[in-house]
Amino acid sequence: MKVIKLILAESSLELVPRDIVGHPAVLRTAQRRGKRPTEMLLDVSLHYHAMKKLRNRHKRGRPDIVHVTLLELLSSPLNLEGRLRIYVHTVNDYVIIVDPKTRIPRNYNRFVGLIEQLLTVGKVPPDSEKPLMEAVAMNFTALLKHLGKEEVILLSEKGELVGTDEVCQKALEEDLPIVIGGFPHGDFSEEVLASAKYTYSIYPKPLDTWVVASRITAACEKLLKILL
Repeated sequence: MKVIKLILAESSLELVPRDIVGHPAVLRTAQRRGKRPTEMLLDVSLHYHAMKKLRNRHKRGRPDIVHVTLLELLSSPLNLEGRLRIYVHTVNDYVIIVDPKTRIPRNYNRFVGLIEQLLTVGKVPPDSEKPLMEAVAMNFTALLKHLGKEEVILLSEKGELVGTDEVCQKALEEDLPIVIGGFPHGDFSEEVLASAKYTYSIYPKPLDTWVVASRITAACEKLLKILL
């Protein structure tokens, strides 16, 4: 059975880095939540001033992007029919392998708690032999090797303008993962760009990650005759 492999690349999802754990904005959040700074998600809405010195700060601190996108993908008919595999590659080179049966919290604060546990312990549930989500230290190239692939279909606003059906057709015919950026601003790293066999755009203007994910899954559902 052919499945669509979808990678959210360089996703804006990480624990607070050690360089800024002593910043007042981080300490305030930690005190309010009763948590260690290194066990909290970096969030630009809370840690904007602390993030000013971070490298690539424009691509970091937006866990809400992954939350909304996972809600969209995991609830899709494509996933419910077992035809979707989701991998979240983070901006600091972790990969979250998501079991298709996972149902993440719709409430954002509960999602934050879940991901903090995942990135701290390495899997959720923590004591499960078959976790619903597992976080592994792995860069993008290593993820492709794990999938047995060397090339991908990269979706970028700078790519060739094509229809979503063509993206899905290529992915299924050549068994290529589809890559969507999981960050708010900027471009993919050289590592990710170098893996692209095809670089496509589905719209001439920038789109939110979850919108791209939604349009791609809908096109694949039609192609696979999951939806009419």
